Amino acid sequence: MRQKIHLLATHRFQFTRQFGSFLTSTNLQTLCSNSHLNYALTYMAKLGLEMNFQEYDTILNECIKQKCVRGGQRVHAHVIKTQYQPTLYLGTRLLVFYNKCDCLYDARKVFDEMPERNVVAWTAMMSAYSKRGYGCEALDLFVKMLRSGIDPNEYTFATVLTCCTRVPGLDYGKQVHSLIVKNSFESHLYVGCSLLDMYAKAGGINEARFIFEELPERDVVSWTAIISGYAQLGLDEDALELFRRLLREGMDSNYVTYASVLTAVSGIAAYEMGKQIHSHVLRSELPFYVVLENSLIDMYTKCGQLTYARRIFDNMSERTVISWNTMLVGYSKHGMAREVAKLFQLMRKENQVKPDKVTFLAILSGCSHGEMESKGLEIFDEMISGKDGVVPDIEHYGCVVDMLGRAGQVEKAFEFIKQMPLEPNAAIWGSLLGACLVHSNVEIGEVAGHRLIDIEPENPGNYVILSNLFACRGRWDDVRSIRSLMEEKAVAKDPGKSWIEIGQILHTFQAGDQLHPQIVEVYDKMKELLVKLKEYGYSPDLSRVLYDVDDEQKEKILLGHSEKLALAFGLISSPQGKPIRIIKNLRVCVDCHSFAKVVSQVCEREVFMRDKNRFHHIINGVCSCGDYW
Repeated sequence: MRQKIHLLATHRFQFTRQFGSFLTSTNLQTLCSNSHLNYALTYMAKLGLEMNFQEYDTILNECIKQKCVRGGQRVHAHVIKTQYQPTLYLGTRLLVFYNKCDCLYDARKVFDEMPERNVVAWTAMMSAYSKRGYGCEALDLFVKMLRSGIDPNEYTFATVLTCCTRVPGLDYGKQVHSLIVKNSFESHLYVGCSLLDMYAKAGGINEARFIFEELPERDVVSWTAIISGYAQLGLDEDALELFRRLLREGMDSNYVTYASVLTAVSGIAAYEMGKQIHSHVLRSELPFYVVLENSLIDMYTKCGQLTYARRIFDNMSERTVISWNTMLVGYSKHGMAREVAKLFQLMRKENQVKPDKVTFLAILSGCSHGEMESKGLEIFDEMISGKDGVVPDIEHYGCVVDMLGRAGQVEKAFEFIKQMPLEPNAAIWGSLLGACLVHSNVEIGEVAGHRLIDIEPENPGNYVILSNLFACRGRWDDVRSIRSLMEEKAVAKDPGKSWIEIGQILHTFQAGDQLHPQIVEVYDKMKELLVKLKEYGYSPDLSRVLYDVDDEQKEKILLGHSEKLALAFGLISSPQGKPIRIIKNLRVCVDCHSFAKVVSQVCEREVFMRDKNRFHHIINGVCSCGDYW
């Protein structure tokens, strides 16, 4: 005990000898700036009642800078012990300190105990809630602030708008917008960008665009917000057009801008534009933030360039779980189940990032599309056992149903659904119905189809698949009954659409298209192709036309499929030998898949087709999916 007292006395003597001359706030600042925060706190204790506002503020600012929770608490405790009455400013700084150190409860306690509050204090507390996802609490505070008679400033409005970015919050956002107009803040760039971001994230893209166009000046934040808004809503062509406009106006982009644009490129598989954006990123010499690298990986995988995607992935200095998931999903969509399994094994081996639910969805989906149902079931059993700490949810059970269905084990999939601990949702019944169509199991398909119509009567796909299933068996009365039900419920089938990028221009084709400017040339090419392909053994699969018409009419309907039109247009519009890249909004039909395989042989072209679920890379008549999709 004596030894401890001696050491403590020695320490105090050394401190006094070294820092005893620092008796002014300026010298206290020197202590803090030289990273001697502990000495400054000891000095604070020594001064006791002699501490003043400037000295408290100096030490507290250093605690905020270093996020030193213990140090800030000692300052706060000293204020209470000495019964120092903190100014409004110092009280707000204490609130900010607790907020910066993620001590939300303490921040609110300081806020509630403040004898008076200005707009800065109210805004700081709202910001604390908003950043942690407590939007309702922040909005509640905003209402209380207005009732207390405090006028909001631009930072208050910007903070509150971040709480209205989801669709349910759009009504609140509109009310806040009215207050902004009433208080004449709508022309303020900071508030305008926040309004724009709020509408874009809440799905009000037209309102967001109006605000964007009305802004007196635009910075990279406003451009990024509107581009991101279009991209997140799947309005990819609009997002890309805005990016072209940004470049024309000479505006610089940041890494968030590029990540948003790459999302749009991924959506329509615009590979040529994606390469150019990657070149822009390299020329701009931006740091390769993880979010940007993840976007590049996603873009290349969705454009069929897995080699480039893997190269970026392998060269990343830091990988998040999103990085791993993006690469795994890329392999999965291409049906490369063995690559999925290898990458997952590497993820476990490195043990730097823990797999999450999306990781296992990617793995199970990869096994489903890659004829590895045994491996998939093994992975699912590991999840059930809790090996990786991820409990399977409804999506994982859905992957197992899809896996069994694709493997032709429709009865086993049906039994699996019956034994599930969770109530099957529309996605699970949809997977089963799709498998029944592929494997012509009308009995189970009829059960699944009617369950789907009960669960989501507004989804046209359910009626169409069930109708097609009946048509396969020639049950035309049942087909007419389903179509009458669709008319009764005012449900319309989504038209098949395909897109192809030629010279950085995106061309759209619909089934039976007559509107494209070169549609006559396209149909002429189609007829020419059909003659050549039949010589190579291609025969239209008329069983895929599920209408009660003659064979000649069925063949004509097949030739009008959107992916065939896009493929013919690609052949007449691109140089010989150049790969053709097509994206479709629905699943590629069996006949169009066979057609594309023979075209790749006859015309000596690589064909990339990305449909709603899968990616097909066809070379010399062989598809990467192994005809299993």
